[in-house]
Amino acid sequence: MALVIKSECIDIKDGVCATVCPVDCIYEGERIFYIHPTECIECGMCESICPVDAIRYDDDPGAEIARFNAISRAVFDDGEGGLREPGGRSRSSPPVNDHPLVRNWPTKSEKENQS
Repeated sequence: MALVIKSECIDIKDGVCATVCPVDCIYEGERIFYIHPTECIECGMCESICPVDAIRYDDDPGAEIARFNAISRAVFDDGEGGLREPGGRSRSSPPVNDHPLVRNWPTKSEKENQS
């Protein structure tokens, strides 16, 4: 079990979650942060401090949790069925490439125009 960052973080990227993570398992993407599924020690610090309530445990019920759990795993996929193990994020780390679903997620203004 690990924690997962959901859609509420897209284009917000407050980043306080990454600053409190004791194992630096929260990686910055282009539009969202991603929690590495095996580096996470499940301490819950990030969940408790997230200002947009975007972080949940990956075994919480709901389709969005399942979707973003799969997205996080895909972002760290090593291409051989396993996960890349970057070994912890540093402030100088370049952003990871966003998953295509996140890259194409509607922006807030696009959602407002659809209403």
